[in-house]
Amino acid sequence: MAILPRIAMTFLMVLSAEVHSQELLLSMTPQDMTVLVDEVRYVDIKVGNGVVNQNATIIFEREHPHLIDVVPSFIEIYSDGPREFMITVLGKSPGHSLVTTNITENTVINESDLFLRVTIAVSSPLIVISEVVGWIYFAAWSVSFYPQIYINFSRRSVVGYSFDYASLNIVGFVMYSAFNCGLFWNKYIQAEYFQRFPQGLNPVLINDVVFALHAVVATIVIIIQCCVYERGEQRVSILARIILGVYGICTIVMAILGGVNVVHWLDFLYYCSYVKLSITIMKYIPQAVLNYRRKSTVGWSIENILLDFTGGMLSMLQMLLNGYNYDDWVSIFGDPTKFGLGLFSVCFDILFMVQHYGLYRHSRKTVKKDENVIESDNKVEE
Repeated sequence: MAILPRIAMTFLMVLSAEVHSQELLLSMTPQDMTVLVDEVRYVDIKVGNGVVNQNATIIFEREHPHLIDVVPSFIEIYSDGPREFMITVLGKSPGHSLVTTNITENTVINESDLFLRVTIAVSSPLIVISEVVGWIYFAAWSVSFYPQIYINFSRRSVVGYSFDYASLNIVGFVMYSAFNCGLFWNKYIQAEYFQRFPQGLNPVLINDVVFALHAVVATIVIIIQCCVYERGEQRVSILARIILGVYGICTIVMAILGGVNVVHWLDFLYYCSYVKLSITIMKYIPQAVLNYRRKSTVGWSIENILLDFTGGMLSMLQMLLNGYNYDDWVSIFGDPTKFGLGLFSVCFDILFMVQHYGLYRHSRKTVKKDENVIESDNKVEE
């Protein structure tokens, strides 16, 4: 009698394999496309391996019909018909639109890859300019760490550099690195993301990962300098320690919840990104306060601020260029987080420039004079 269940199980497995083999896989190439207004682009649709047992009509549905035209608006698949098709996409107005499919007949078709993301642009040169601007501000932000490292090394001192700023900075970049590395390299987290956003794009690119990891390394170098060079009476403040402690406890709790499957690891990474955003808002305040109390910017690299200001301005310029080119002002003003953070950072950069070149410009001359006097005294003693 035990043979019967085995026979039944074998029959079900064979039947399942047969059904799976009959499943048709349709693909669309490309799945991401940028088209100019009044420009026509072509898309290939292929029917994969499998037997077409039933005719099917695939209708193309546009998310925003006023932005693009798709011709033909449908294709028909027959058992003895062609297995490759071509459709055209015409850009009508700038913006973003998604093309999905609707299959009328009840046939075994896998249409998971049968969608198209279309970006409609006004100008091709603006696309190039936007990319160039993006790489320039990426370079400016990346290089901005080195002037502070150099000034600390040349002075053999970190007096004037806020330890609160350094401690907040390292935590922020570690969280940012965790978010970028997790979404870029971890297949499990990527699967969670695409399950939640089936037709979305991975928001993390390789330059995001490189910038974040480079920032962590550069900030660690500065922290090492803070430990070995002259620092006077500077310490990490109690308030900063409390803030970092709260971040640490919340991070541990979120990690435990992720480990026991109470929250998704993707949500843990989003938490890391929120920590980075909150730190970006507050991290400049301790340095500005330290400059005010000392009535001096000596020890705080103005080149760092100039590069950060350049990067912030170009970042906002790129968003404005893309907003015009793709008629996508909603991503800037409808969700103002990124633009607002860039503007917030630029405002603090302006404050630091006012402190350095205006309010406390005489303090640099005094420090330089004192250093010359000390050097002269050393020569006399010799």
